[in-house]
Amino acid sequence: MPTSPRILVSSCLLGHPVRYHGRPAPCESDAAAILERWRAGGLIMPICPEVAGGLPTPRPPAEIARAAGGNAVWHQRARVMDDTGADVTGAFLDGAQHALALAQRHGIRIAVLKEGSPSCGSTSIYDGSFSGRKIAGEGVAAAWLRQHGIEVFSEHTLAEADERLRAIGELR
Repeated sequence: MPTSPRILVSSCLLGHPVRYHGRPAPCESDAAAILERWRAGGLIMPICPEVAGGLPTPRPPAEIARAAGGNAVWHQRARVMDDTGADVTGAFLDGAQHALALAQRHGIRIAVLKEGSPSCGSTSIYDGSFSGRKIAGEGVAAAWLRQHGIEVFSEHTLAEADERLRAIGELR
């Protein structure tokens, strides 16, 4: 088993209180067991793209405006706004770039990110209206990582990420 980081993981999923409200988002049962096995093997590189981009904890909740996803942000067709009306797009872009640089520096090919986040969501995000409505889409960091060949999974697909790590030879 490798002793260097092989998986980029959202810090909040590892119990770090970095989410917008200052709390973690720990995984439950089977998913937690997978994360613990990876952690014990020294395979995890934790990241919170929002914090890496310079946002404080706690911070106002943010969403990608206009029911758009992370790719729209990268192509300057959408902005990330917090619920006070502040444009935090720059911090989200910076954090995604930091996450990619970290993955590239360590040769990481798999990321497990927090679903629903405007940064980390891999299949769903909030619609930008701060109404609690989710839409299909991905966050800014998830989109950036995927654009650069990193496979992105969520806490709901940890078993698939584990299988993929085995398939590409990162786990034995």
